Amino acid sequence: MKTVEPRRASSPVAFRSLAAVERVGNKLPDPFWLFWLLALGVVVLSAVLSATGFSVVQGSTGKSIAVRNLLSADGLVVIVDDAMRNFASFPPLPTIVAVMLGISVADRSGFISTLLRRMVARVSGRYLTFALSLTAMVGHIAGDAAYVTLIPIGAMAFCAANRSPVLGCVVAFVSISAGYDASPSLTTTDALLSGITTAAAQTVDPNYTVTPVANYFFGLASSVLIALVITVVVETVLARRPDLAVDQPSEAGAGDPETAEPTGREQRALRVTGLVAVAFVAALVVVMIPAGSPLRGPGGGVVTSPLFTGMAPVLGLFFAMLGVVYGRLAGTLTRAPEIVAAMTDGVRSLAPTLVLFFAISQFLAYFKWTNIGEILAVSGAETLRGFRTQGWLVLIGIAVVVTVMNLLVTSGSALWSLVSPVFVPMLMLIGIAPEATQAVYRVADSATNCITPMSPYFLMALRFIQTYRKSAGIGTLASFTLPLAGAVWLVWICFFTAWYLLGIPFGPGA
Repeated sequence: MKTVEPRRASSPVAFRSLAAVERVGNKLPDPFWLFWLLALGVVVLSAVLSATGFSVVQGSTGKSIAVRNLLSADGLVVIVDDAMRNFASFPPLPTIVAVMLGISVADRSGFISTLLRRMVARVSGRYLTFALSLTAMVGHIAGDAAYVTLIPIGAMAFCAANRSPVLGCVVAFVSISAGYDASPSLTTTDALLSGITTAAAQTVDPNYTVTPVANYFFGLASSVLIALVITVVVETVLARRPDLAVDQPSEAGAGDPETAEPTGREQRALRVTGLVAVAFVAALVVVMIPAGSPLRGPGGGVVTSPLFTGMAPVLGLFFAMLGVVYGRLAGTLTRAPEIVAAMTDGVRSLAPTLVLFFAISQFLAYFKWTNIGEILAVSGAETLRGFRTQGWLVLIGIAVVVTVMNLLVTSGSALWSLVSPVFVPMLMLIGIAPEATQAVYRVADSATNCITPMSPYFLMALRFIQTYRKSAGIGTLASFTLPLAGAVWLVWICFFTAWYLLGIPFGPGA
């Protein structure tokens, strides 16, 4: 096939901006050190503000809030003696571990990979883009592993449909990254963000809990919406580009067992596992129906039930069960020690996250103890009340801020840990629920993931594309992802605004 050079970027200003983002981002320290620097800043700031007697008065209660000095005797106890307690009580820590124990079994058994391959197998070219994009939304179950699994699957599927594999790589990459916080199923992201949001909300209300299903309705609807938006932009704009020819023949990668269509045995195992999944969910529903069920919460509540407040181990059990059933039937996970090994590997993969959590937990503990976070929240809330700004405009403003920050801080949990201690309590004080704040964050945190060169998966996607077009560079990939990111951000923000104004619950009990 004839090699076609990528056309010159149609928006050089945009590409220069991306290059500037990359240069600035490369100067930032690793998030682990970034949070320790922020913690040090809180220590110094607390000493300075405390010495000046800085305080604010909360208008609604008349309560005076003063800054507490971390360099005092009590403050040093928080820094030294409470360090392990700060880490152990960090809400996302046990949640993410419990969920990952189950997901790692499902992943090791091959269940998730087979499910993703089956979802795009034998789909006609007419519906291929939407099927691949929606599969990516389901693929968020696998976390970052979805990039490694789905990008080559996308290329192979487009090849089989006599379409450009470059376009298949782009569709898979953008669907995973730009829609990262949307999924028709619960994922580790739901557990992770809800824990951080809970910690921030308890600054205002110590009893407030945000469950992993707090944004489920919104995430479910968003996953379909984003797949539709990506499909429309790809089919009406990107598919018409004249530079979709590739260097490699369309059969490239067709023999890769990781991207081939599932075998008969795998498909049978997948069907049985699907029936088990339905039976598991049905059993939970049946147990929850009686008003006196032990799984009901106080007063017979559903959202306050142990099933929802203890969602993490339930999710872990669910995915582990599916992995075991599939593994036994497919012959990929047949012995009990293999299940333990899979869980061990899953926890091992969390090592970078756990290291980051230690730094984040100390920063948040300092931020909360000094009252600096509460003072910022109260001051911000009073300012917003003075401007009499509509709640939806405030949320859109926060989305813009987070979108810009996401170009530099690409870790979703790190960025949310950075901004939630201010945004969540501040908006709670003006009547905006933490679930809504978390939902708009998820929109802003996702859409620009596919255009920032600071993301390692941006470069990973580029490497896959270079398999088919050796001359492809950052500008090539960005010229595909920029229109998709812009469309996803704009439509998703409008969708969020309509959802919020109509008062639709973001999730059960939200």
